[in-house]
Amino acid sequence: MLANRRNLKGDRCEFACRIVNMSALGMALAAPVVGAVGERVIVYSEAFGQLHGAITRPMSTGFAMSIVASAANREKIATKLQWLAKQKDVPDLPDGRRHARVAPKNPMATILLADGSLTSCLVIDFSSSGAAVSADLDPKLGTPLAVGKMVGRVVRRFDEGFAIEFTEKAALGEVERRLAASADRRQLQG
Repeated sequence: MLANRRNLKGDRCEFACRIVNMSALGMALAAPVVGAVGERVIVYSEAFGQLHGAITRPMSTGFAMSIVASAANREKIATKLQWLAKQKDVPDLPDGRRHARVAPKNPMATILLADGSLTSCLVIDFSSSGAAVSADLDPKLGTPLAVGKMVGRVVRRFDEGFAIEFTEKAALGEVERRLAASADRRQLQG
């Protein structure tokens, strides 16, 4: 959550993000929106809980931020980071979905709407049949759109974004390649 980004009701907007790099002092986040340097940020992480700080610099795929924490909490973060580094080779358990979900190597993509408007998004995860994305966009269920060159419709909404079901399935490698490609307006016509 960015302190200055609010919806029409005045509530802070939540966006999905991915921690790209982290230390006990700060982190780099891949995110669909970027605030101004100095803007306060709150990040909820399964591994680290709630973290807050301020944006220190924008990046092409998100931003870097400081972490405000006591010395004791910084020590806990450092210990957890060391533990996670040792655990990275443990394979994930299957999650029981229809199609395997994976996180893209490059989470940033572009959404193309039927009216030709473009907006950047963060691909949370994807499968051969769909993707979950976070963007500064609130499409209705059934809205046709393209994420990169993958065409589909919005089938579910959640706090941080929405899910898209593709009009055609493809192999995971092909989906990842097409998500990262530039959207083409002709994809949504027809």
